Amino acid sequence: MRAAVIVFPGSNCDRDMGVALRAAGADVSMVWHKDAELPQGVDLVAIPGGFSFGDYLRCGAIAANSPVSRAIIAHAQRGGYVLGVCNGFQVLTETGLLPGALMRNAGLKFICKDVALTVETTQSDFTNAYRQDQILHFPVAHHDGNYQAENAVLDELEGEGRVAFKYVDTPNGSARDIAGVLSANKRVLGLMPHPERAVDVAHGGTDGSPLFGALVQALTLA
Repeated sequence: MRAAVIVFPGSNCDRDMGVALRAAGADVSMVWHKDAELPQGVDLVAIPGGFSFGDYLRCGAIAANSPVSRAIIAHAQRGGYVLGVCNGFQVLTETGLLPGALMRNAGLKFICKDVALTVETTQSDFTNAYRQDQILHFPVAHHDGNYQAENAVLDELEGEGRVAFKYVDTPNGSARDIAGVLSANKRVLGLMPHPERAVDVAHGGTDGSPLFGALVQALTLA
């Protein structure tokens, strides 16, 4: 399985993402944001966390207009897989690949801590290694992680099983405690907590490992 990790000016979790994917068995390429094309044969595009372009304008707004983002959109429209974490989630909403928006945290403060999540669906290649309603612990590190969308959109996401994870105790004010959402075909996932920072016992836990392992297995067998 081949994965591309996108690097923007201000990305700071690109190495973590690459390490997590390689540990799961993926062949990983790092791709600079000015590249207009993805490497041949890429199965998964991963957009990491950080502060792309210093979070000027809106978080992820400038990154969403980088040359590589057009290639990411085309990849997703062809049915390719995309994972966006933290700032990557913000980029995915700015490109329109996922609905909703990430607003300033309700407490207006940067949050950096471990949080508890519930697995809301196992019906995706990102989540099928977990149990329904399983409690996971991932770190968060964001200032604009407050997921918001119109009630009709939230109803649709919940009704179609497209809410991947919810917070047990919402740290940022996200509507309906939503921590991560899936696209209509469930091949694009955006989430604010960091699974790539939860793949090593020495770093506090391995709850993120099944996400990467299941994804690599699914794309290897595809």
